[in-house]
Amino acid sequence: MTTNEVPVRRILSPAGQGKVGIAPGDTSQPDLVKLSKRASQKVHGGSSSASRNALQRALSVSIYALATLIGLTAFIYPFFTLSSQASVSASQQMAHGSDSPLVLALLIGLCLAALAVEAQGQALNAKLIALLGILVAINSALRLAEAVVRGPGGFSPVFMLIILCGYVFGSRFGFLMGILTLLVSGIITGGVGPWLPYQMFTAGWMGMSAGWLGQVVAMLSRMLPKRLTSQTSASRASRLELGPLLVYGVWWGFLYGAVMNLWFWPFQAGDPAQSWQAGLTFVQGVQRYAAFYLATSFVWDAFAAVGNIAMLVLFGLPTLKVLRRFKDRFLFTVDSHELALEGT
Repeated sequence: MTTNEVPVRRILSPAGQGKVGIAPGDTSQPDLVKLSKRASQKVHGGSSSASRNALQRALSVSIYALATLIGLTAFIYPFFTLSSQASVSASQQMAHGSDSPLVLALLIGLCLAALAVEAQGQALNAKLIALLGILVAINSALRLAEAVVRGPGGFSPVFMLIILCGYVFGSRFGFLMGILTLLVSGIITGGVGPWLPYQMFTAGWMGMSAGWLGQVVAMLSRMLPKRLTSQTSASRASRLELGPLLVYGVWWGFLYGAVMNLWFWPFQAGDPAQSWQAGLTFVQGVQRYAAFYLATSFVWDAFAAVGNIAMLVLFGLPTLKVLRRFKDRFLFTVDSHELALEGT
């Protein structure tokens, strides 16, 4: 037998550190080779898992994008299909009466698909989806209380939790929180009608954009010098964080009503200076809608904006603390490469 054909065995160093050498008399494979292969297999498995997660994320984003596209189409298509003021008057009492069930069915189906996809991914795991159900139930109970004891104008206690959930857990969680809150609360309060899917879309967009606000605030906080962030206490940082949320609450207090008016405004017959008519230019349409909004909705929505401020000032910081505690417990990621190295 030549030198190249001599089998190898492991030779321990005097310190017993498991170094590998070549010596006759052992047909076993060096441990270093075994460990290298095992680590390589785990790393490749981690790469496969990362690809699967990327595919799930792409599918999830596609579902949310499709839902948003359907919502935008449902809001704006009457502006292109109503051909005359006569047709508007004839259909005034049944605005979206024929297409609303279809829109609602599509939206519910997409929500179920989104939940099924999210349950398999890392962004929203099964625990967070269970938490979503609890939060929707809490918000629906608040709306039931609102139906029993009406607040002033457009005030509603449900907007605060939609905003904060999107802000803490991200835009996808916020979108589902808004949609499911309006769906469940609409069922238990008897608020089911052709307006319901449009309320669901608008509340979903409120929660989704709150997630974008959270990302912007987090990015700005990372850009601050470390010296400033280290000198700022956690409580003071939370109070500073409340400022953007208050501005956001005021903005959506008015925007929710302004968007919701669009579901029926094309069908509205009344003062020609405040009604939509076929053939109007975009600028003329905006001017007429602005006149309609100021005359019919501005004061109502002002109560919603003030109510959002009051709810966030009174309950915003404690709710943020609780939601972030759940996020820290339920939402975490594992580095497959580090896991493979630790397993060696």
